[in-house]
Amino acid sequence: MIKVGDKLPEVTFAQLTADGMQNPSTSDIFAGKKVVLFAVPGAFTPTCSAAHLPGYIALADQIKAKGVDSIVCIAVNDAFVMKAWADSQNAEEITFLADGGASFHKAIDLTMETGDFGGLRSQRYAMVVEDCVVTLLNVEAPKGFEVSKAETVLAAL
Repeated sequence: MIKVGDKLPEVTFAQLTADGMQNPSTSDIFAGKKVVLFAVPGAFTPTCSAAHLPGYIALADQIKAKGVDSIVCIAVNDAFVMKAWADSQNAEEITFLADGGASFHKAIDLTMETGDFGGLRSQRYAMVVEDCVVTLLNVEAPKGFEVSKAETVLAAL
């Protein structure tokens, strides 16, 4: 599993924007920036929609005031689902990335098999990345929701 001090792998994501489908790379998102990245097992799922994403939306200004350039939400979903979820949550301050084939999450060894729920998904976690290097990594225990909360990350910044 990726750890503090490791560089993120270079992969390509999918992102549906007002300008259409984009395919930013790891470098495009993280190079030369301080980024808070949080991952959810799935868009529109209960904890993700009721607590995880809303916490980052509510605290976005405070997080960015700590020198964070962007807040990124990622899931093993397609870009259309991620865009619909962002729109439904009024999450303009958050960048949504799709890791549809789980290539990023396989490379950082933060996947989990959920069977009939949705197959291979991301574990729930949050990390701070500075110029592509992980400086904080908080991975949740199975079914946990404490260390990846926006409040926890804000307190660590």
